[in-house]
Amino acid sequence: MRAALIDGKSIGAKIRADVAKEAAELTDHGWAPRLVSVSVGDTSAAELYVRNQQRSAQSAGVEFEARAYPADTSLEQLMGILQGLNADPRVNGVIIQRPLPDHIPVKTLQKAIHPLKDVEGMHPASIGNIVYNDLALGPCTAVAAVEILKTLPMQMEGLNVTVIGHSEIVGKPIAFLMMGLGATVTVCHHMTRSVAMHSRASDAVFVAVGKPGLVTGDMLKPGAALIDIGINRVDGKTVGDADFDSCAEVAGWITPVPGGVGPVTVATLMKNAVLATRMQMEHYRESYARAEF
Repeated sequence: MRAALIDGKSIGAKIRADVAKEAAELTDHGWAPRLVSVSVGDTSAAELYVRNQQRSAQSAGVEFEARAYPADTSLEQLMGILQGLNADPRVNGVIIQRPLPDHIPVKTLQKAIHPLKDVEGMHPASIGNIVYNDLALGPCTAVAAVEILKTLPMQMEGLNVTVIGHSEIVGKPIAFLMMGLGATVTVCHHMTRSVAMHSRASDAVFVAVGKPGLVTGDMLKPGAALIDIGINRVDGKTVGDADFDSCAEVAGWITPVPGGVGPVTVATLMKNAVLATRMQMEHYRESYARAEF
């Protein structure tokens, strides 16, 4: 039997429906969630992501503003723009679209966003909080991948998991998130001697490397869950990091690319937007109460 396809679109739709209810509640209290997207230079590579985010925001009741700046905008100018967004109580979340021009280091911009407005979950404080199992504003892709696994009929406690890829914003956070759920986690990377040895022993495999066809069916334990986070273009098609056909013959569940992790990631971004708005509302109320006292 072929693996069951995990429908990321339906999972994302459910998350957005829950987000829309909370967004409406916040709006009634005068705190309508609002996101600002920042693009710099050639925006063609990010246009699809921005459109998807805008559509998801509309369906979730979240205001969305896309701002584009010319390629020659300096780092100092961008830092000033982010400082203004940080100080603006009408803006609840900031998204940095990639790619950026070579003279703009993305990590510097991510660090400049206030942690309470870091809806992408990429500020060092947001990522560091995961170590303490504080998932207030976690990295969207990592959180989405784990949320997908949690929808399956698998016991998280004691689950054997392999994460292929150890990036700061996907692989490593997934490992910490799964450990927080009680799983036993192995992280593989480019210096791992035998990735297949680890993946074959696992009940669930996450892969986020950016190499099409990296994971094949003979690398999987029969009935395992395969969460493919890779996004690659091959012969004009979007594919993941797994050889889908061979993996589908062995796995119990598999995420398609596209239509798997992607829609859940965008929905998680909206969830973070609403959560950030609520956190800011409470922060301002506490500050006002202290000032009154």
